[in-house]
Amino acid sequence: MKWVVWFDDGAIRFGSVEGEMVQPHRGDFFAGPTPDGPALPLGAITPAGPLRPRNFIGLWNNFHALAEKQGNGIPEFPLYFLKSPSSIIGPDATITPPPGYTGKILYEGELGIVIGRNNSIFGYTIVNDVTALDVLNADPSFPQWARAKSFGSFGPMGPCIVTDIDLATARVKVALNGRVRQDYPLADMIFPPARIVEMIGAEVALAPGDVIACGTSLGALPMRPGMVVEVTIDGIGTLRNTMAGGE
Repeated sequence: MKWVVWFDDGAIRFGSVEGEMVQPHRGDFFAGPTPDGPALPLGAITPAGPLRPRNFIGLWNNFHALAEKQGNGIPEFPLYFLKSPSSIIGPDATITPPPGYTGKILYEGELGIVIGRNNSIFGYTIVNDVTALDVLNADPSFPQWARAKSFGSFGPMGPCIVTDIDLATARVKVALNGRVRQDYPLADMIFPPARIVEMIGAEVALAPGDVIACGTSLGALPMRPGMVVEVTIDGIGTLRNTMAGGE
């Protein structure tokens, strides 16, 4: 099943996608919501970042190909950082650098795990784990993971949540102005989603709606002002955003 979230006069609404229509629902998103009112054309809504998680967690060094290229060892436990939920924006929103920042800003196309009840996996979405690279490495004594990844608009997410995808065959592709720059298989993950949730959930009190970004692989590069970045994952769709500037 595919779900979308949108704003209606400031209120958050959600519904299931059936072809080109959206069936609004009410109740608990994670515990048997029920249909609410007539279906709407999908084009009549503007999908938002699908959730406002309490925890927004990202992984580093979770793909064999990237670990091999960078000379990193294979971790025994997921290497994770926290990313502020206030960084989340939805499809077609603008990625904006923080005031005064003129350094490199990287895209990182990733699979996002959406947590359900009792540390289960409710479904999957797309995350662009945007990173201010010069902030990350500004102080040689302390890599600033949370700061570099938590600026407002640095957490594009969407355009929907799907309850299941084929992890054995799905690929992540990232295109800049139509040119594919990342293209890697989810099957190359060091820690697959179920194991990620099991291990991190033993340390962090995960709640329904929390998001864990599974990390990225080869091809993450800086974006230039005005560029359109599109992250596509088989079975989910395409998350499209624009880098501010370029006038």
